[in-house]
This record gives sequence, structure tokens and C-alpha cells, in this order.
Amino acid sequence: MSKAALPELTLSLQFADPSHRALLPRHKVIRWMRAALENPGEIAVRIVGAEEGQTLNREYRQKDYATNVLTFDYEHEPVVQADLILCAPVVEREAAELGISVADHYAHLLVHGTLHAQGYDHEDDGEEAEAMEARETAILLGLGLADPYAGRERG
Repeated sequence: MSKAALPELTLSLQFADPSHRALLPRHKVIRWMRAALENPGEIAVRIVGAEEGQTLNREYRQKDYATNVLTFDYEHEPVVQADLILCAPVVEREAAELGISVADHYAHLLVHGTLHAQGYDHEDDGEEAEAMEARETAILLGLGLADPYAGRERG
């Protein structure tokens, strides 16, 4: 897809936890997310600490721990409207465990969350999960990043 063909993105980028602000320049976040958008989007991205991440995960998913990314999708068409919440300490820990840079892990999670915002799902192993992960992989490879599922079980 050519750069001119990428959907427009209105982005609100918020840092409740500023520890990774330098890793997430606005132009890179927009590039990563636009690569995953199929329609124009209005998306807020909020980088949070462990406490806020855990509170939101507990309140909205009934899981009492901080997770890497939460997607709140409100509208898929004609304009994608969503909030993505990324927990900085979890992203940093996972990047270290995976042996990749924190910025590359953010790129993957922003693509992942953007796909969720458009209705993609992977909760149940099966065709839908495989389709989402294949789409993620293609997008990340197109951005010059590694396949996040290489060498790991999908799902």
C-alpha cells in the first residue's frame, strides 16, 4: 500500500507514565498505527503505569493484573474510534523477556491494538486468531520489524 493510500489518523497521544516518551515520537506512533488502519481513525493512545493498568484491566476485564495493551473500541466504520491503553512497565518487561527493543514491542502492540479497534480478535484459537496474527505479521514485516510470532506457538 502506498503512503498516500494510508487512511487518515487523528491521534491523541497521552503519557500518564512518561518513562518511555522518548521511545514514542508522535510520527512513529502514527506510522505504526496507520499501517494497521483500514479506515480513517480517531484513536487515543495512553501510556500508563502499573497501577492504572491494573485498575483498568480489573474494572473492564475482571483480571486483577496490569496487561500490556487494552483496546476500547467504540466504532469500526466509517471511522475507527478507540482508546488504546499501554502499560509501560509491562511493555518494558515483555520486551526484555523477548530480547527485543522496547520501541519494537510498542510498535507491535500498537499495531495489535489498532487491529482490535477494527474488530479483529484472537481470543479463541482458530481461523479468526490466525487471520489476525497473519495480518499483524504482514504489517510488521512491511514496517521493517520482525515477525512477533516467529518461533512461538500462535494463539
